[in-house]
Amino acid sequence: MKEIYLDNSATTRVFPEVAQLVTRVMCEDYGNPSSMHHKGVEAEAYIKNAKEIFAKILKVNEKEIFFTSGGTESDNLAIIGSAMANYRAGQHVITTVIEHPAVLQTFDYLERKGFEVTYLPVDQNGQISLSDLEQAIRSDTILVSIMHTNNEIGSLQPIEQAGALIKKCNPNTLFHVDAVQGFGKMRIYPKKWNIDMLAVSSHKIHGPKGVGILYVGEKVKIHPISHGGGQQKGLRNGTENVPGIAGMALAAQMMYDHLEEDHVRLHALKARLIEGLCQIEDVKINGLTGEDSASHIVSVSVRGVRSEVLLHALEDRGIYVSAGSACASNKPQTSATLKAIGVEKELLDSTVRVSMSVYTTCEEIDETVKAFGEIVPMLRRFTRR
Repeated sequence: MKEIYLDNSATTRVFPEVAQLVTRVMCEDYGNPSSMHHKGVEAEAYIKNAKEIFAKILKVNEKEIFFTSGGTESDNLAIIGSAMANYRAGQHVITTVIEHPAVLQTFDYLERKGFEVTYLPVDQNGQISLSDLEQAIRSDTILVSIMHTNNEIGSLQPIEQAGALIKKCNPNTLFHVDAVQGFGKMRIYPKKWNIDMLAVSSHKIHGPKGVGILYVGEKVKIHPISHGGGQQKGLRNGTENVPGIAGMALAAQMMYDHLEEDHVRLHALKARLIEGLCQIEDVKINGLTGEDSASHIVSVSVRGVRSEVLLHALEDRGIYVSAGSACASNKPQTSATLKAIGVEKELLDSTVRVSMSVYTTCEEIDETVKAFGEIVPMLRRFTRR
């Protein structure tokens, strides 16, 4: 049975070239980048090369790139680090109701520490109102955090306009963006868009797990949240994950070398998937579906069929999708994002996410649509009994 993997928002298959590079760094160029001998210099060269790659992609300075263990750490370091460094200027912070748990739980932590948090609502498409953002910003607002691409429904936020608005309302307010789902799928320019801190994760772009980056503008005041040997200017202490960093940089380069053509192809596959699924009775697509949405994510509500049941029925045919955010998959709970966009109560537990990658083919999409068309009526008959 052929495997059709459509859970790429959870994680992606590593590029073979990346796996080979990671193995080489682990087994041959395995020195500690802080060591002064030749093996250390070899390892340090990989870090320098990675900084050059990310700086070029994001159009920022190399010294503004910091390596972390992934998106969650990057978000935590940006949010907690900047809040603690700037708390004397104010204790008001802003985010949205549909952020990833890595952001929402971190703001919950700040709230318990005495910060005042404003949660911006979203419309039925999962997008914030710039008017709401403008009204929320105050003289004591020290941080705004808005995700670039929603991990469940693929909604895109008006990041460039938000950045300009934040600096217009309060030039001292920092702007953090979780770009874990957007990086590698579209162009993102932190300096041009007034982004002060930007989080990226390797395993969403066909790189290894356990590594990510945090862009921090050179004028941004931020405190470390871990302490140790002083690596990375003391902001992110600990020996760098050189194999992961090297692999992540290569994966990023490969994604951006073919970005435009992959973007067009994925949007075409998304349109084909949606057209096929909408032929099935009582199937609803959540959020926007065109060029104004992420090219790789489709949220599908299937009336009368529980998401977990549908997920496992598809799995029996070798098709892998998700019942929601993978980071919360072991803790069944109602999706805050689906509730926020007004999905009907009876559909909240009947929604799956299909997420594609550069490896996804037209044949796989057609096979998936066919499987949905056969499985859904059968599951509905079983449920009615």
